[in-house]
Amino acid sequence: MLRNTLNDALKDAMRAKDATAVSTVRLILAKLKEQDIEARSKGNQSGIADGDVLVMLGGMIKQRNESIAAYKQGNRQDLADKEQAEIEVIRRFMPQQLDAAGVEDAVRKGMAATGATSVKQMGPLMAWLKANYAGQMDFSQVAGTVKKALGG
Repeated sequence: MLRNTLNDALKDAMRAKDATAVSTVRLILAKLKEQDIEARSKGNQSGIADGDVLVMLGGMIKQRNESIAAYKQGNRQDLADKEQAEIEVIRRFMPQQLDAAGVEDAVRKGMAATGATSVKQMGPLMAWLKANYAGQMDFSQVAGTVKKALGG
């Protein structure tokens, strides 16, 4: 379903002559094709699922945020602005990000679902969160919330 949305967005961006959106959606589709090929080599003939696509998009945003930091450090605001524009295009295809209260609520639900009560059980809890909240939170930041909730 997300694939169709991406293809439609590319067509719409081309019609609107939105160069940033066209190039960014093409980058997304290229990365998606790469992931699909990798999945086929592992026996998954239909390609990656929408949840994995959301994880991929989150990774693309993370990459661009790292580039922005490097560009700002190198006094290249023009390139940082370009990366920020790409992030805004990528976010169009992702679900609404959870706020801090939403993340805490998701962690509580995950603890109940997995039975996690200590930091030793963080792995299954993080796996549950990734399966149920893909694309809705930054998992590098969620780890701190999970540790705190588990008493670590």
